[in-house]
Amino acid sequence: MKHSRNRRKSAVRIIGGGLRGRLLHFPEIDGLRPTPNRIRETLFNWLREKVDGKICLDLFAGSGALGFEALSRGAAQVIFVERNAAACRALAENTRNLQTENAEIHHTSAWDWLRQTRQPPSSIELVFLDPPFAGGLLPQACETLERSGLLARRALIYLEAETEVRPRQLPDNWRMEKSGSAGDVHYFLARRE
Repeated sequence: MKHSRNRRKSAVRIIGGGLRGRLLHFPEIDGLRPTPNRIRETLFNWLREKVDGKICLDLFAGSGALGFEALSRGAAQVIFVERNAAACRALAENTRNLQTENAEIHHTSAWDWLRQTRQPPSSIELVFLDPPFAGGLLPQACETLERSGLLARRALIYLEAETEVRPRQLPDNWRMEKSGSAGDVHYFLARRE
């Protein structure tokens, strides 16, 4: 039996921007499911010019597909937060392979990072919030993120879930701007007001 360190790897392709066509490799880990191409394409069509020059947070990074897509499209910085060690190693390897200098990787839980970060207040302008589907973490993640003081006044937050997200599950000052679904995945774009 092979050790978990030697897990098989999967790949996903960056679909737009300066790194278009480049592959991101990531380990096969239970619960790790990169955002499908079709959904990423829709999301970044929604965002268009709203990515360039922005500070982004990929809070439950996993494969990093959303964060690397943002870097490919001109994000000033992407902060990747991921608790799985193998996934973090893959994020670091992809950063080196793609020669992206504005990626910051943190091997810790989302909750610990939010509690301990030294990121300046009100500095994060775009968040990718795609927690593991099992456990219903999305409402808690939204509230914790809102209370952290890290979000810019009009920050955009992308949410991905296994069920439809209702406005009452979001902080009072978040407004749903766009939504869609593909198969078992529901995705949303909210704006902080």
